[in-house]
Amino acid sequence: MDRKFVVIFGFLVVSVSSLIGGFFGRIPSSGTFTEEGGISAETIKSDYKEAIRVIEENYAGSIDYEKLSESSIQSMLWSLDPHSSFLNRAEFKRLREEQSSRFFGIGVSILRHRDGVYIQSVIPGTPAEKAGLRYGDKFLEVDGKDATGWSSAEVSKNVRGERGTTVRLKMERAGEATPLEFEIVRDGVPLPSIRNYFMLKDDVGYIGLIGGFQETTAVELDKAIESLKKQGMKQLILDLRNNPGGLLPQAVEVASRFIPKGKVIVSVKGRSRYAVSEDLLSRRDRIETFPLVVLINGASASASEIVAGAVQDHGRGLVVGTESFGKGLVQKVFELPMGAAITLTTARYYTPFGRSLQRDYSNGSIYDYYVHHLEDEEQKVNEGQIIRTADGRTFYSGRGITPDVKVEPLEFDPTRYRINESIFYFTRLLVAGKIAGLESYRVERQKNISVVQPGEFPVTEKLLNAFREFVEKDKLDGLTVETINKNLDYVKVRLRQEIVTASYSSEAGAQVFLEIDPQVRKAVEVLPEAKKLAERTGILKNFG
Repeated sequence: MDRKFVVIFGFLVVSVSSLIGGFFGRIPSSGTFTEEGGISAETIKSDYKEAIRVIEENYAGSIDYEKLSESSIQSMLWSLDPHSSFLNRAEFKRLREEQSSRFFGIGVSILRHRDGVYIQSVIPGTPAEKAGLRYGDKFLEVDGKDATGWSSAEVSKNVRGERGTTVRLKMERAGEATPLEFEIVRDGVPLPSIRNYFMLKDDVGYIGLIGGFQETTAVELDKAIESLKKQGMKQLILDLRNNPGGLLPQAVEVASRFIPKGKVIVSVKGRSRYAVSEDLLSRRDRIETFPLVVLINGASASASEIVAGAVQDHGRGLVVGTESFGKGLVQKVFELPMGAAITLTTARYYTPFGRSLQRDYSNGSIYDYYVHHLEDEEQKVNEGQIIRTADGRTFYSGRGITPDVKVEPLEFDPTRYRINESIFYFTRLLVAGKIAGLESYRVERQKNISVVQPGEFPVTEKLLNAFREFVEKDKLDGLTVETINKNLDYVKVRLRQEIVTASYSSEAGAQVFLEIDPQVRKAVEVLPEAKKLAERTGILKNFG
């Protein structure tokens, strides 16, 4: 028992010490209660040790001490707030890799379909590309383990690993009679914040900053902006949808590309010795002055909300989409023994004009907080402190970022999901050269081109008829030719997107789908209003 208890108890003591020390300055050395009237750390440790003894002596099954430890610490942290959390060794390692914009693996983007996990795209220059993996390859085994029933997350976890180590894969490839086997040596895989950027139409540029805020985010943004300027960009749509946040300094750097020097980007108000209350300002002498629209949705959180909030408060541009997640708590990472860590809330974020970004989490469970956060806005309209922005617009504190222009995303119903699945399986055969009469669509390997040009990969009637024939034969998705004809506009876009993905890259494929994205369309439409707003607030009066 002693050795097992040291493992679990060591985590607990360090965590409890960090928490209590952070709030009270030191841990009481003895006694049942602290001077403040709460239970002391010694009592907690004693109760916990006794609980372990009772479990060991009486529990009918086997005991996973590491799992027991992790769940105990996590439950303790979640009693504080939804964002203080425990990271085991693997999770902490993954966090550090992601913050460095790089991890170690093979270099593929993957997706779970109806009967397994398939490769959607191969990242250029990575071990997967060098080994010859392709779009549409299905994972059968990973290191001898059956992977056919795994989720995408399980496949990802198993193909990642230490640099220089080998992973053995058995893959099913369309058109091949027997599975293919690969031995791939893991290496660095880039994890950029900006997944794609291109010209949408005329002089409108698009930048998809959807991969979090990591160490290279601001540098990536500068590169994207300069490239688009050379292509004639005079207006910009910055897409922060589904961006979960990341490093605070990078959020400040991104916003500073658009907000004049000396203006507040975000206020950080701390209550512990680890977080000093301060206003973080834009310090750049040169900023971008073109009309700006920022896209957000319910999965835009933390650093994304800092950028959107700064743009909105100062009247620098318009925010379009749906209400953001509402995460305004600042976490500091405390490393624990044996490679684990805890992230502990030490401060709160506020927009330049004083809006708290954090939604209320005092009622309901962690599940409710994360899953059911998209409440009816009509129920919240009069909640929170009223905050007025630079041009007098009214917003409410404590509910994330409310868009200036609300636009619902493209609707996905069960029929469209079935269409998506059918199109994937059709395209997998198409690019393998297995659709009669359309052998010219065969793709040996993706070209790793991130931008598709207008007119490339047109969806012809011949291609549509081939897809209709495929649907008639393949009954697994429950589609009919009539269903395809009723949803023909959607089918055409999705077919083109999947063929572009298979031929070029996932990034180029995503560009195709943006053509029918109602939020992107509205963003383009309101760019003139974004320009008028910046002129009205005078925020760019000294910048051209």
